[in-house]
Amino acid sequence: MPKPRKQQVSVEATPFYHCVSRCVRRAFLCGTDSVSGQCYEHRRSWLEERILALPQIFAIQVAAYAVMSNHYHVVLFVDIKQAQAWSDMDVVQRWHQLFKGNVLSQRFVQEEQLAEAEQQRLKILVDEWRSRLSDISWFMRVLNEAIAREANSEDGCSGRFWEGRFKSQALLDEAALLSCMAYVDLNPVRAGIAETPEKADHITRR
Repeated sequence: MPKPRKQQVSVEATPFYHCVSRCVRRAFLCGTDSVSGQCYEHRRSWLEERILALPQIFAIQVAAYAVMSNHYHVVLFVDIKQAQAWSDMDVVQRWHQLFKGNVLSQRFVQEEQLAEAEQQRLKILVDEWRSRLSDISWFMRVLNEAIAREANSEDGCSGRFWEGRFKSQALLDEAALLSCMAYVDLNPVRAGIAETPEKADHITRR
């Protein structure tokens, strides 16, 4: 039985994690379907743009990534200090870039006066949202749901696009981090997408 995600992630042990999401069955993230001849290469840009945009909202940075035909890799750095340094307004404004929030949070960003009970309720929400904005499960959820919606809309279908859970691996020391980043960078080479990592599109080079 898979371990709960909370038992797999401990930022006290390490802030670095290698995550992988894979498409279900014969679904294509990108590449060309050899049976139908349908090209999905444009979906690489969908995913890359999202991967690079989310660190502007989350307290999570992307150290490396690679986009393959039916899966992708990301190496994530969870910046707890950044999340703790945000003001309540910072948290709410960031959350509103992802979700609508609620009446209280909308009134708060409009700088309306809140009653004491409303302020207490908002504080609970802010603490919850601050935690989610430094959580790799929420990062991967927001990333995958956006791509799934676009892919299903393009394919004219509904249902699951990704496998049920993304895989995550804690990178506990510098050697593990460097080894993992090299592995991610070399994925396009092993797959025959590029001759060298330097010539591969849709991977980071840091």
